[in-house]
Amino acid sequence: YIGSCLALGIFLFMKKVKYARNVVQFAVGLYMLVYLGIFSHENMQLEGFWYSLFLGAFEAAVIHYAVAKIAGPLFFGRGWCGYACWTAMVLDLLPYRTPRRPRRRMGFLRYILFLASLLFVGALFLLNVPDRPRVMFRSFLAGNALYYGIGIALAFAFRDNRAFCKYVCPITVFLKPASYFSVLRVKNDRKKCVGCGKCRKVCPMDVDMTDNSRRRLNGTECILCLRCVEECPQKALHL
Repeated sequence: YIGSCLALGIFLFMKKVKYARNVVQFAVGLYMLVYLGIFSHENMQLEGFWYSLFLGAFEAAVIHYAVAKIAGPLFFGRGWCGYACWTAMVLDLLPYRTPRRPRRRMGFLRYILFLASLLFVGALFLLNVPDRPRVMFRSFLAGNALYYGIGIALAFAFRDNRAFCKYVCPITVFLKPASYFSVLRVKNDRKKCVGCGKCRKVCPMDVDMTDNSRRRLNGTECILCLRCVEECPQKALHL
């Protein structure tokens, strides 16, 4: 389904629909957050994935992570982050669409949060906590509120809407390695490129789109928002 989200978003982008990506974000994000999360009690956060694994149950969270977060990035890169993430759908509405400050070396925080998530769910089983489904539902609500709070605070602190994605989001521990091999990626036609640097200036994830190699700066963080494609004066960038 991440492919469908991307296809719809890119189609609307090509049709010059204003806020095309935001429309897709809200459609998918609200479905995942409100319908699956709140009404169906399907915890689609990282904790829900760990919980299903500990239970040995092939439930919605496991399917979701296998498709969108583990296998999906091999084909679509970080498309999930750009078109379907319910945290980013709110963060992208904040005023710092283009980063105003240099990137910090704080990526280690994502691994701390990733481990904390695993330890939290593991403790529920090790301590034989009663009524675990209720605890998990409350953790889903509290976890999302915490993510939104941290995300908004970081956006204003660093003047960067995507600061949460760059430094804190634990899901990127899955996404970044697989995204390195992504089939779908923005490429640069060097015959057309004049090295003006506009693509780097507008990129919300600080990716160097002038480099076509897999090792380009922050290459595993491209969310396929296509702002670079839109802003390139020479039309040198394409999927």
